[in-house]
Amino acid sequence: MSKNLDLKKGLDIPLKGAAALEVTKKVLPKIVAVKPDDFKGLLPRLLVREGDRVLAGSPVIQDKTHPDWLLTSPASGVVESIVRGEKRKLLAVLIKTDEVQEYVDFGTRRASDAQSLKKLLQESGLWCAIVQRPYGIIADTQLRPKSIFISSFSTAPLAPDTEFTLGDKFIDFQAGVDALNLLTDGGVHLCISKAVYSKSPFHKVENAILHSVSGPHPAGNVGVQISHISPILKGETVWTVSPLMVAAIGHLALSGKLELSRKVAVTGPAAEHPAYVETLPGAPVSEVVKVAEGVRVVGGDALSGENLGAEGYLGFFQDQLTLLREGTEREWFGWAKPFRPKVHSSSWCYFSWLTPGKKYDMDTNLHGGPRAFVETKCFEDVTPIDIFPIYLIKACLAGEIEKMEKFGIYEVLPEDLALCDYVDPSKNEIQAIIQKGIDLMIKEMA
Repeated sequence: MSKNLDLKKGLDIPLKGAAALEVTKKVLPKIVAVKPDDFKGLLPRLLVREGDRVLAGSPVIQDKTHPDWLLTSPASGVVESIVRGEKRKLLAVLIKTDEVQEYVDFGTRRASDAQSLKKLLQESGLWCAIVQRPYGIIADTQLRPKSIFISSFSTAPLAPDTEFTLGDKFIDFQAGVDALNLLTDGGVHLCISKAVYSKSPFHKVENAILHSVSGPHPAGNVGVQISHISPILKGETVWTVSPLMVAAIGHLALSGKLELSRKVAVTGPAAEHPAYVETLPGAPVSEVVKVAEGVRVVGGDALSGENLGAEGYLGFFQDQLTLLREGTEREWFGWAKPFRPKVHSSSWCYFSWLTPGKKYDMDTNLHGGPRAFVETKCFEDVTPIDIFPIYLIKACLAGEIEKMEKFGIYEVLPEDLALCDYVDPSKNEIQAIIQKGIDLMIKEMA
């Protein structure tokens, strides 16, 4: 049964640099990277060597404990190098791409039932695009979730417009929804922004339970939507799939080819020309956008994204780059200034509440370091989930498994509490604390 969610708690970050709805260039990168760290719960085993030739869809990495979890190449070419870190940890497989792409033919009309669809997704590497909650890990192929959730929009700072990025892939998206219905008895839930519901092409999707959602960030987070529509209890599992991956699954089912190209939003105050660039996952940041000195490149949004660096590579799930200036300057008098018109405040400390439509040129400066953990109501004001965030955070800090269960660890991922990082007067890394708690749950309870 569909629901209309009107969420009140949360906060929209008024950050400058939204991407214009245009594709400024298409980039077939010279190198693409397959990074196992993009997938939580994966223990990588290398399947290729330097000099091996691969096609788009050829297996490159396999999980050690789940042989049916494969990571495949997003492009055809030759394996140029294997990048390792400390203790020989596998960081990336770099593939030099061909000018003309060749694809593995997985065949069409194979997704007629759950087992054939699972096999198709596993062989193509798209099974690892399905995220299992709780814990946000790769979905277990032996389980059948109570439901599958898709959020068709994001409320994160400067998030890509999915209607623009997937506007030409609606047929693929519908095929992806049809395919995902084979994997669950509880139906596929599709959440759509209430502000554009009637105009959105997503409200025409068939074989899905549609929900309209309104409210400030994090209303667009699929975890928030699940908590209000079908909360996760102990022993239950729910799978989530991003709209980008739904379209990729649909294209695979229709054509038999792994097609992962996407429109990537280049955003942020430090971006010279915020717009979209069409490219592949694993593309070098330097080929997607020109990065000036003193600029941080964040893969994803400014709240929960990953610091890629100018020499990094776009992640498998990422369709946004946020460019922020490194905040290295010290401010005279700091917080004691009586008037700071260029600073946004989530409370009424400054006068930003008088200009609600203003966008701010924010940087990475924290204006201070971690200090004593002050217990305030600010976390609850930005968390539209029926939990007590302050107690959950403390339980994760203490490593108390029973209390983490009691206070809602099954319902959240770090991104769902990203705003707590922003409003925390103690400047603690709340998302890192939540992830530490989740890692402990996986270790002790799995």
